[in-house]
Amino acid sequence: MDIAALITWVVTALGGFYMLGMWIQRGGIRQQRTGASRLPAPVVFGHFALAAVGLVVWIIYVVADMAALAWTAFGLLLPVALLGFVMLARWVPVYRDRAASAATAQGPESTVPAERHFPVVVVLAHGLLAVVTLVLVLLTALGIGGS
Repeated sequence: MDIAALITWVVTALGGFYMLGMWIQRGGIRQQRTGASRLPAPVVFGHFALAAVGLVVWIIYVVADMAALAWTAFGLLLPVALLGFVMLARWVPVYRDRAASAATAQGPESTVPAERHFPVVVVLAHGLLAVVTLVLVLLTALGIGGS
């Protein structure tokens, strides 16, 4: 189960990294000054940093098989999940505005929130795989399913 968690975590991270790159490329950091982006940079980068550190801890756990590392990785995933839900809640209205703004003429591209460009399938897959990862890590830390 630890390898399954590792695989889902890596795939989830790839989707997250894709969205982070798109957000930066579309001006998400610059939009912090104007308020166009609804995703605060500290939340975005905090989510990314905690998830990356947790993944490193999980890789070390897979190699070393120390229960404390599994629980540490799980503990790191909890705030990652919380920050992810915060970003999802802030992204949903931006996504809904996409259809409304398509019907009316939108101003310059710079006023469009960077996160509006996230593909829905990537957002959904990232969230679903994140939940699966969290559950697999918890089950592994509990010793269910072997390590």
